[in-house]
Amino acid sequence: MRSRLQLEPAIRLGPWCARMCCGLLLFSCLSIRCQTPEKAAFTPNDVEAAYLYNFGKFVQWPAPPEANSQTFSICILGQDTLGKKLDDIVAGETIQGSKVVAIHPQSAEAAASCRIVFIGTSEEGRLGKDLEVLGKKPVLTVSSIPGFVQRGGIIQFVIQSNRVRFAVNLPAARQAGLAPSSELLKVAVSVTTNPPQEEVR
Repeated sequence: MRSRLQLEPAIRLGPWCARMCCGLLLFSCLSIRCQTPEKAAFTPNDVEAAYLYNFGKFVQWPAPPEANSQTFSICILGQDTLGKKLDDIVAGETIQGSKVVAIHPQSAEAAASCRIVFIGTSEEGRLGKDLEVLGKKPVLTVSSIPGFVQRGGIIQFVIQSNRVRFAVNLPAARQAGLAPSSELLKVAVSVTTNPPQEEVR
């Protein structure tokens, strides 16, 4: 059996910050401290962009339709707070043998063919409808919207002790036909095991 360290890849932040990484940001240290720019640390958006790429390595998807098998799409729905960071991180990368691409769909319906969808905070008022569209698709939904996992999302970014962490809604993942690895669940700050509650509209 491989060690946990071997199973936890270095968080990729792209060539734009290679000198800062120095191999220190391991998946076992996903609670990366976010400091002010004056301290030359990573911002929460930097870390969230790196998480999105690494999540793809630790979730099993059902086989995609042949038309979608050549690319592994990570999509941002709503206002893009990650900027060029995600584009830089995924450039030239592959996951499960497919080229990783970053896409900015205009609607939840357009995002339904993505593998990972990051739902921006600008979508909070439409979150119920977004999850209604995406919830039963083989899509890993991720967001930093408060209460995201309680509302049926799969992974929620949270800040604890000035560090970026994440919580996982396991029943929501299974409903979408996804299987998060045990390694991913081990480093989550919390794992919801009860079925998600339907959002009251």
